[in-house]
Amino acid sequence: MKSQDIEGVFQVEKNCFEHHWSRESFKKELTNDKARYLVAKIDEKIVGYVGIWLILDEGHITNVAVHSDYRGKKIGDKLIKELVVLCKQNNINSMTLEVRVSNIVAQNLYKKYGFKIAGIRKEYYSDNKEDAIIMWNQIKEV
Repeated sequence: MKSQDIEGVFQVEKNCFEHHWSRESFKKELTNDKARYLVAKIDEKIVGYVGIWLILDEGHITNVAVHSDYRGKKIGDKLIKELVVLCKQNNINSMTLEVRVSNIVAQNLYKKYGFKIAGIRKEYYSDNKEDAIIMWNQIKEV
């Protein structure tokens, strides 16, 4: 993600999440030396993105989003696949994330790439108090 991508990433974010990050949050991520973001484009239009924080030898996925008009086209799949490559290139041994218990589609995608359920964070999401599933991927096993 580059500064010129912020508006497109923000539009995807707004499309995907009722309680979304602000433009300013994404701008700040560009100055976070631990943050890495990949964007998916079709005809130069940003249609999805993924973010991760690389901390020591672990990666914490912060966001995954694909615009609703472009779902079902394997964009999320490609983003996660490239994220695993990025982590390997940066000597990251494991990745983690939280996902809503109701988001079965995302859970299945993560499982495809070796993520396993490790626990539950009760009432993790502030908008509706939904629980989050904690998932981990030991990259060396992938």
